Amino acid sequence: MRVEWHGQSAFTLTGEEGKVFIDPFGDMSKLTADRGIRFDYPPIKATGVDLLLITHEHVDHNGVEAIAGEPAVLRSTVGMLDSPIGEVLAIASEHDDVAGAERGPNTIFAFDFDGVRVAHLGDLGQSELRPEQAAALEGIDLLFIPVGGGPTIGGEAAAEIAKALDPSWVVPMHYRTHRTGFLDTEEDFASRMSRVERLSGSSFDTAELPDGDGTLVVIPAAP
Repeated sequence: MRVEWHGQSAFTLTGEEGKVFIDPFGDMSKLTADRGIRFDYPPIKATGVDLLLITHEHVDHNGVEAIAGEPAVLRSTVGMLDSPIGEVLAIASEHDDVAGAERGPNTIFAFDFDGVRVAHLGDLGQSELRPEQAAALEGIDLLFIPVGGGPTIGGEAAAEIAKALDPSWVVPMHYRTHRTGFLDTEEDFASRMSRVERLSGSSFDTAELPDGDGTLVVIPAAP
């Protein structure tokens, strides 16, 4: 499976079974102008997408207009859902640690793709997973998790969740890079994990990752 990071929480997964895009951002100019923040990731250009997943309705995650064509869309929902790549599990969660009262709901998506069990936690704000959420995520191979704090969990909580789920690979997301002027960096999260691989590019193939015991943190370069 080929994984490409577009910045923030946006990823393309490409494999023999098709192409999945998760949490694209669209035109961020109004947000950056209104709040005075920097968000300089290159505009998303994605074609041939079979399935588009939107974890919640914030502008840096729901830019469906950035995706060309007519992919199937699963958007801010819950349940066991049909899709072009097979069943997708959408798990209810919150964007904050007060039952969604501040920032609303968030969907965790989990699915099998090219022989890999994938989970994308969106903008998870809960300090820990509830037992039923953790149970639904058992057997995850590839985990995408926010680590930048602010409106989501930070490095400490993210590391505890990653260690509890024990995937083969974990990719941090939604953190400060040279392209953005807000959130914390990934450093706190990475320092709490035992195996870390920093990449020179913004994409990687799961088949080319190094072997070893325990979860490997994979940190693509910011695009």
